[in-house]
Amino acid sequence: MFSDNKKSKSNSSDAMKEQNRIAQGTTITGNIEGKGSFRIEGKLEGTLVTAGKIVVGKTGYIDGEVECENADFEGKFTGKLVVKDTLSLKSSAHIEGDVIIGKLEVDPGATFNATCSMKGEVKSLNEERKGAKRKEGRTA
Repeated sequence: MFSDNKKSKSNSSDAMKEQNRIAQGTTITGNIEGKGSFRIEGKLEGTLVTAGKIVVGKTGYIDGEVECENADFEGKFTGKLVVKDTLSLKSSAHIEGDVIIGKLEVDPGATFNATCSMKGEVKSLNEERKGAKRKEGRTA
């Protein structure tokens, strides 16, 4: 009769609408998991996993692993990037590393020095790690 189901559904959808910020001049080292979007103007060293969108501004820099639904880059990235839908690179973007995406948009002037795989539906980092462990188990 009295259920919290409606509240929990609205809370999870509210989390998707929220935007987390890493401001210019801020450095975060470690792992971050969230459901909302992220705007990065500072520096992140580590892993970022979100069901939302990531926007890296001109002063933003990520060194590590990222998994998200969509991403817009104006800043720099080094590492492994998994974008389930669309990766958009603005003219000031600089990307290096391994990239797995659904779709790619590149503005003239962007730097893209990466190994890139385009797939219809991208697996999560956790699914890839499990698959890699299974392969290691077979060869050992």
